[in-house]
Amino acid sequence: MTELLIRKATVTDVPTIRSLIQELAIYEKLEPEMRATEAQLATALFSDTPDAEVVMAEYKGEAAGFALFFHNFSTFVGKRGLYLEDLFVREHLRGKGIGFALISHLAKLALERDCGRLEWSVLDWNTPAIDFYRAIGAQGMNGWTTQRLSDDALHALASSALPETSSP
Repeated sequence: MTELLIRKATVTDVPTIRSLIQELAIYEKLEPEMRATEAQLATALFSDTPDAEVVMAEYKGEAAGFALFFHNFSTFVGKRGLYLEDLFVREHLRGKGIGFALISHLAKLALERDCGRLEWSVLDWNTPAIDFYRAIGAQGMNGWTTQRLSDDALHALASSALPETSSP
C-alpha cells in the first residue's frame, strides 16, 4: 500500500473538507471568517455546475490535507488557468511531501486541461509556505495587491451610484 494518496474528493468527503478548512482558518488566524457550512460546500463542490473542485491527500489512510481550486481566465495569455484557493496539510503531517504532491497534482491537471498558468495567493507572514513555493519555482507577483469587497461593502457598492471621486 502506498503511504500517500492524492484523489478527487467526493460528496462523502464534505465533513472532512469542512474540518480541514476550519483547521486552515485557525492556522491562518482567520477563524472568525470561516462561515462555510457543509451544505454550502456540498452545493459549491458537487452540484451539476460546481463552483470549485477539491483533491484530497490521504497519508496512511488518514485525511492529511486538501487543495481547493477553480478555473479562472487570463486575458493576456488567452487561456483559462487554475486558481488554487486553498492548500492545507495538517500540522502533524507536514514535511512528508504531502503539500508537494498536492500542488504537483494540480500542475499536471492544469497541463492536461491546457491551462496557461497555475496561481494562488499566500499571506505575507506565512514564510514556511512562501519558502516552499519558491523552492518549487513559483514567483511572487510583486507590484500586485489583492483587493476585496465583501459583506457590507459589497452590498453598498452594488446598490450605489458612481462616486464623484472615482478615477477608473
